[in-house]
Amino acid sequence: MTKKQRAAEVIRLLKSEYPTVKCALVYEKPHELLIATRLSAQCTDKRVNMVTPALFDRFPDIDAFADADVSEIEEYIKSCGLYHTKASDISAMCKDLRDRFGGIVPDTIDELTTLAGVGRKTANLIVGDLYGKPALVCDTHVIRLTNLIGLTDTKDAGKVEKELAAVVPPEEGLNLCHRLVWHGRLVCIARRPKCEECCLKDICKNVTNK
Repeated sequence: MTKKQRAAEVIRLLKSEYPTVKCALVYEKPHELLIATRLSAQCTDKRVNMVTPALFDRFPDIDAFADADVSEIEEYIKSCGLYHTKASDISAMCKDLRDRFGGIVPDTIDELTTLAGVGRKTANLIVGDLYGKPALVCDTHVIRLTNLIGLTDTKDAGKVEKELAAVVPPEEGLNLCHRLVWHGRLVCIARRPKCEECCLKDICKNVTNK
């Protein structure tokens, strides 16, 4: 089985298992997804979703974040970890959104990655979820699962993105990544994978050793 054939089967099987998927982070405005994604670094989406309602209520728009004292942002996000760095990045990115982009979240990876704290993973999520563009969001679940399944051969996020781009149709990339995240949380759990219950067990290299 070639990697393209394996990718097609993974897409088909995960579509059947998770027909409707979306980003697990809760947001209403474009900049809120950007901020929530920054908060999710080394933190669970569940925790981020507990923190953001009060945060977004206190700072309802980009201008409010841009004008805020970083120390006040820190108070709202402490439980997300790394809060000094994250608060500084949120403040800086919102100032850039206001001053450089006219209060509009950019729709290109090149522009997004000029913002503080925004790497390719975050940028891909933004262009995919907000703007419907082809995207591959290579977070820890996607990297781990695609290596186990046999779609990728590296733990480097940038290289995983390139390897997936070579075998996954562009229109399938974003939802495949969302499905892999859900599958990693519910079935292919890092320390206790439920291989016998897995819809991919017949094609997963980690199980079949094919």
